[in-house]
Amino acid sequence: MEFEFGVRADSLRSTLRTLIEQHVPEEFLGAFTHDPKDLEVTERFSRLLAERGLLTMAWPREYGGLDSSLWEQTVVREEMWAHHEPRGAQYMGVNWVGPTIMKYGTAEQRETHLPPIAAGEVVWCQGFSEPDAGSDLPALRTSATKNSDGTWRINGQKCWTSYAMFAKWCFLLARTGEPGRRGISVFLLPMNSPGITVRPIPSMLGPHHLNEVFFDDVVVRDEDILGVLDGGWKIVQDVIAFERVGISRYARCDRLLQWAPEAMGDLWTELPENIVSRWAGALLQTRSVRLLAYKVVQSQEDGKANPASVAAYRTAATLLDQQVAEILMDMVGSVALGGPDPDSHVAEFAIAVEDHWKYAQAATVASGTLEMQRNAIGRTFANHG
Repeated sequence: MEFEFGVRADSLRSTLRTLIEQHVPEEFLGAFTHDPKDLEVTERFSRLLAERGLLTMAWPREYGGLDSSLWEQTVVREEMWAHHEPRGAQYMGVNWVGPTIMKYGTAEQRETHLPPIAAGEVVWCQGFSEPDAGSDLPALRTSATKNSDGTWRINGQKCWTSYAMFAKWCFLLARTGEPGRRGISVFLLPMNSPGITVRPIPSMLGPHHLNEVFFDDVVVRDEDILGVLDGGWKIVQDVIAFERVGISRYARCDRLLQWAPEAMGDLWTELPENIVSRWAGALLQTRSVRLLAYKVVQSQEDGKANPASVAAYRTAATLLDQQVAEILMDMVGSVALGGPDPDSHVAEFAIAVEDHWKYAQAATVASGTLEMQRNAIGRTFANHG
């Protein structure tokens, strides 16, 4: 099964791979490691992409983009995720914060927020999940109360907040009205506001970007509400679609699977037949998930995206993540646990596989659990049954 986007997309893919080869170290495994230089790599690389118009190329020119197609933006997503996301935390602003502000924001909000995102200069965090409102997001209790001077006072707690420790802005959900979906509003909140406390959440996966965020009488302007008051749930639906399609997990799976025979070298011929068979099956599954992603991209381009198709893709992609992780871990075996010469090519591959395995464990929980994705699919069919 082949997927061709055309000559322009092929040229773009070649350009991106060259830039990655020239500016991203071979041993790079993402921004969030014990080495602060990895975060610096992503900051430099994001600015480099921005300078060339590649960071937000699918955005309209008036907002710092190139008016490129969603398919060209898909090429960017795939190459970034295949190579451990050298944009670091910038993908959040590019994939969904910016497009959501374009759709729902005021002229002032667009002017304030879109240029810094397009330039790769600002990191956002997402204030959604809470201790008692993770998958059941409409149960959130962080509150925004109107002050007599027209400002709002926010109190509450968020958890699992990626990038909060260095984000400049928070895309925050808070309750401004009745319980449930109808009483939620979105605030664009500066993270340097008095009353915000960020606490890292330790993880068995090693260095991580997850945090708890506490809001104690944090004051925000009325002008920083995105969209209409109490209309946040409609915005959330768009955010979820942008976010889940923008994370091209299948691209990293494909790269690791394609790398395996070369990396294993002579060891490849010694692998048990069942592992090689599972490897081949995973390659086929990767192409199937890629096709699901492309169907969603096409529906977005046609303006006909629906929650069920997005949820179906997300479900397949996260399960693929874990399937590929298990196969590759079985393949490298003792090498992943510190076997032969650490400078060997197979050891380099094993390190990348182990990193993929660690993060794959959370794949079916992050950005909505597997159960919630299936619920979204079920609701759609029930409503159209």
